[in-house]
Amino acid sequence: MAEETKRKVKAPKLADPIASSIDVASQEMIARAQKLGVETIFDRAMNMKPCAIGVQGICCKNCSMGPCRLPLPKGGIEGEDTRKGLCGATANTIAARNFVRMIAGGAAAHSDHGRSVAEVFLSAAKKLTNDYHIKDYDRLLGVAPYLGVATTVEVDGEEMDRDLDEIAVEFAEKAMAEWGKPEGELLYAKRAPAPLYEKWKKAGVIPRNIDREIVEIMHRTHMGVDQDYKNLMKQGTRAAIGDGWGGSMLATDMQDILFGTPYPLQAESNIGVMKEDHVNVVIHGHEPVLSEMIV
Repeated sequence: MAEETKRKVKAPKLADPIASSIDVASQEMIARAQKLGVETIFDRAMNMKPCAIGVQGICCKNCSMGPCRLPLPKGGIEGEDTRKGLCGATANTIAARNFVRMIAGGAAAHSDHGRSVAEVFLSAAKKLTNDYHIKDYDRLLGVAPYLGVATTVEVDGEEMDRDLDEIAVEFAEKAMAEWGKPEGELLYAKRAPAPLYEKWKKAGVIPRNIDREIVEIMHRTHMGVDQDYKNLMKQGTRAAIGDGWGGSMLATDMQDILFGTPYPLQAESNIGVMKEDHVNVVIHGHEPVLSEMIV
């Protein structure tokens, strides 16, 4: 009977707590986790090697015939780059596909956060909930014109202030439309400095609505649709503007109106705020619709 050979299993590398974080409390927690045998992201990063082909962005798994990998030769490329995937996609096309799909994912996450804020905002504006109320009407009056919402009305030839709740409802409805309106362009794009807006216009990257640009990325990056890497990057730019100057900016404005415009203050906090004899609930500050209710 053959003897069983025992392979020595290498002990995983552990992260240096001091190199992992500048915060002393975090350093202590990383060291304690290691002592207790609890794996953290810092330790995993020490043992996980990035995929050499993935790092170059030239692995495509967008269809079932792949994944297609187009690694750079060790000696580099002399002359024309003839690398192609099964569908004919070049390395540039594959890298662009992968990058703009990351844009689509980020824009969807950011902008869908804004959509949830818009839904809560509309409920508050219509007085359909007692849990949320508009707190900063000055902010509402300041941003309403960007969506074409009038803040005054003419009565018998005299200009008068509109009802604030009426303004809020119209603002909320127009904001909601920015995610899926069938025509026109993103209204908040005109909040950009005029020269920048004109550059966007000239380049043809003004978003039509928030959701459409994300969907179009997923469409164009599928096999047999758009092989032009420059055109793909252009669509990525359009979706990114739709997020930054659309979903994210609308979310910020509506959160300011709902919860009050933030102001700077000084505070200190770290892991020491937790109590060891309590159940500690940590609320991420990026979702104030949730944290407002819990607080």
